[in-house]
Amino acid sequence: MNTEQQFLKALDDKLWKAADKLRANLDAANYKHVVLGLIFLKYVSDAFEERQEELLTRFKNENDDNIYYLPREDFDSDEQYQQALKEELEILDYYREANVFWVPKPARWKTLKEKAVLPVGTVLWQDDAGHDVKLRSVSWLIDNALEEIEKHNAKLKGILNRISQYQLDNDKLLGLINTFSDTSFTKPVLDGEKLNLQSKDILGHVYEYFLGQFALAEGKQGAVSITPPKAS
Repeated sequence: MNTEQQFLKALDDKLWKAADKLRANLDAANYKHVVLGLIFLKYVSDAFEERQEELLTRFKNENDDNIYYLPREDFDSDEQYQQALKEELEILDYYREANVFWVPKPARWKTLKEKAVLPVGTVLWQDDAGHDVKLRSVSWLIDNALEEIEKHNAKLKGILNRISQYQLDNDKLLGLINTFSDTSFTKPVLDGEKLNLQSKDILGHVYEYFLGQFALAEGKQGAVSITPPKAS
């Protein structure tokens, strides 16, 4: 077994162990939607963050072309410069040109992890109309993220399953979020060695493995008719 295979097996085991804890609360036909939805959210957020890191490097590189480079001397202070960098990172076209799904702030994995631990009723942010948006439950927070991603990526519209219908308690979903937070689709590392694995390939492998496990959990021998949303 080579290093890449070792990494994928360890990832499979880790994620499945976390996911299988839901079995007592949901049958496989339902909890597969919860788990695969969270895996996809982690994947698109990792890919988005990877693009952000690339852009930030290019914004600061004077040898890059004029489309990206932001000269520090064009700003009166470092504070203004840092703010300009942040604003530039939020321009949607930079992501679409690289075929990366746009992930709005409420749908980013960092947001999910930070907000999911807050008490129900906490004000999370304000909507476009200036109204307070409060935390209703962790499942609502995840569904809101899925909705935001669909809203800004036409090719995903109507294909991401919502999870609130399954009425999972907050602690179980928090456990999944914490476990998935320790994985990376864009920076695969094993024993300190960076691996030559593409994020799309890791996503495809994880989906294939999980679908096989779900089929076994459902007592079926055939394949389950779910495929991952086409990775951007």
